Amino acid sequence: MVNNTHSQLMAGIGRSEIGTLLPGKLHDPLYARVLMLSSGATRIAIIAMDAVAIGGICDLSDDFLPRLRERMQAQLGIPARNILVNASHTHTAGPMLRAEDAVLEQTFKAAAQAANQLTPVVFGAGSGSEERIVFNRTLRLNNGRAWTIRHTNPSPPDDDVASLGPVDPEIGVFRFDRLDGRPLAVLFNYACHPLIGVPDGRVTAGFPGFACRTIEDILGQGVQAMFLQGAGGDIIEMLNKDFTGPRSSEPVGVTLALSTIRAWRQIKPGPTDVNVAAATVRFPRRQDIPERVAELRQEQQELLNSLRYTTMNLKSFIPAYLASRLDPEHPSADTYRYLREKDLSLNGLTELDRVNRRNLDKYIANVRAMEKLARIQDRIATYFRHLHINEQSGETSIEAEILGLRIGDAALISCPAEALTEIGLSVKKQSPLAKTYMAAYSNGYMHYGAPAKDYPAGGYEVTECFLAPEWEQIYLDTAQKILVSLSRQDNT
Repeated sequence: MVNNTHSQLMAGIGRSEIGTLLPGKLHDPLYARVLMLSSGATRIAIIAMDAVAIGGICDLSDDFLPRLRERMQAQLGIPARNILVNASHTHTAGPMLRAEDAVLEQTFKAAAQAANQLTPVVFGAGSGSEERIVFNRTLRLNNGRAWTIRHTNPSPPDDDVASLGPVDPEIGVFRFDRLDGRPLAVLFNYACHPLIGVPDGRVTAGFPGFACRTIEDILGQGVQAMFLQGAGGDIIEMLNKDFTGPRSSEPVGVTLALSTIRAWRQIKPGPTDVNVAAATVRFPRRQDIPERVAELRQEQQELLNSLRYTTMNLKSFIPAYLASRLDPEHPSADTYRYLREKDLSLNGLTELDRVNRRNLDKYIANVRAMEKLARIQDRIATYFRHLHINEQSGETSIEAEILGLRIGDAALISCPAEALTEIGLSVKKQSPLAKTYMAAYSNGYMHYGAPAKDYPAGGYEVTECFLAPEWEQIYLDTAQKILVSLSRQDNT
């Protein structure tokens, strides 16, 4: 299961542009970046792609990964199972990439460049931290349910929100230096959806691209920065849903880059080598989608039944609502008019306020119900999409590959799904290697991978998921076996 050698670590870097060639569509370059490592008889390739996913959705099909691996094995001598391909998961309005054959050609070109430029290196790993730029988008509600912050549906009412989910602020930093001390490559791992994009809406590599560019600009000397997406399935940028001004992911990327460089400066590289371990498992496909849809239909009907008549429309609601917020005690007129009415033993304004408050409450209740109805409609459509995916497969399970790479005292463990934060934290907690980092969105794409305990609460990531809850334990058990196996190898 494990290949282990002890000799001089060699590394090579390469990159090629893979972004769309449509005129005016591209804001900044999208790359396939490659780090090739060789230690004795062991050769591995780490490929970081500015793409939504490695197959499954959007620009790359499920054939892309096996075709790339087959060619790299045949022409570069890299065993297919020793190739880790990670998607940054940046997504803006597409198409984002060139035609798939062109992307494959460009990615292979970068791999060949890296393979042909191997140079002796020293290596070190460490961790930084950055928690100012992200939050867990799946809110925990007072009723025990979950509500995910997305642009396709409104946020929940403030008084419904109980708490936030966890984030993992750790930045895994891998430092590769030439023997003369010049930096060759900086590989950094962090968990967050790249969603904000750029103000003009064009295709962008998002914060991972801006972070890589910033690191390369600061360190110079031909260094290549590479971002590996972590367990960011439920993590998004802090200002993702900001409506007060143009949103840009560049400040997010710059902030992440500076925190990465702070950690990089503390790392003392030295001699080491590499190990590889992998396993193939089968994750069960969920069978409960019809039941979940039936539950949503029932909730939908209850919300429809809750809708009540109201005399107000949007045009009359807005000024009445604003007045009630500006002066809750005297919304209909200046204070002196209320005082004068009181002197005259009249109550016209007071009665008007009472009626308006009742109508405002009814209107707001209807709006909240309609917001929930819109969200339910979106969830039902999503469930049916995944029901179709599972039915089309003709199987009750899906094959998944989990790859572990150990470089010195640090390990990368892959996951082919959009793993949620708690999955990544669980892997780190149970790993015998203190420096363990998850490369989710890697070597395939199986949509979201949520903890089993999250399924009853709902939320977008559980809805946008064709895996059964049992997938989690299968993944965690397999990842631990791989990491234990790697930990028993002597990398000193």
